[in-house]
Amino acid sequence: MSSVISEIKKDFIYNLLIKGERIDGRKFDQYREISIERDVIRKAEGSALVKLGSSQVLVGVKMQPGEPFQDSPNRGVIITNAELVPLASPSFEPGPPNEVGIELARLVDRGVRESKALDLEALCIEPGKKVWIVFIDVHILDDCGNILDAASLGAIAALLCTKVPASRFGLGEDYILPIRDIPIATTAIEFSDVLMFDPGVEEEAIANTKLTVITTTNGDICGMQKSGTGMLNPEQVYRIIDIACEKAKEIREKFLEA
Repeated sequence: MSSVISEIKKDFIYNLLIKGERIDGRKFDQYREISIERDVIRKAEGSALVKLGSSQVLVGVKMQPGEPFQDSPNRGVIITNAELVPLASPSFEPGPPNEVGIELARLVDRGVRESKALDLEALCIEPGKKVWIVFIDVHILDDCGNILDAASLGAIAALLCTKVPASRFGLGEDYILPIRDIPIATTAIEFSDVLMFDPGVEEEAIANTKLTVITTTNGDICGMQKSGTGMLNPEQVYRIIDIACEKAKEIREKFLEA
């Protein structure tokens, strides 16, 4: 029955595309409403609740001293985890992270790391012995599509309000975690040669392929991730990148209002 419903839904969406429409009435490059609420978890060093349309993502940041990696003795450590709450989607199941959760955590981690949003050397306490470990925990509360972008946005929002708990560990006074950049992830899908940004959950279900582009404040690309079995031609990739850069600027402005 599900495959029949899927085909019916696919035909419905396809017929809308022919008329230049999306299932929720948005333009092909239009994002849903974004809202950001910070400091929502009292016991976290930093936190944020992001709503992208009806999708909801909660991100918490915790910090504690620990040993650095051997190959980077004077750099702090970032550890990103993602939890897909079963109540958020029928496709989420209890247990260890599945492929979606792993992909999401990697994308969030890559955006923070490759954008150099965190100065990891500034998180060194004692070279080779002690550094700050930054735990970024992503919780998907409601998956109504495009949780990748919402999670990425939630991570940087939480980091921006993170306070380093130095006094708790006898390391001086607490201070705000310095953030050097605001990376923004922008996701598009392709279906029947049509590109749609910020896909809803039904659009994601019928997409041939999905491409996420992460850009810095300067417009540099610091990460890309493709999923799905479909192919994108060079023209489509360049178009996604161009629109992603413009959308990232708009989202960043909205983000700074929060």
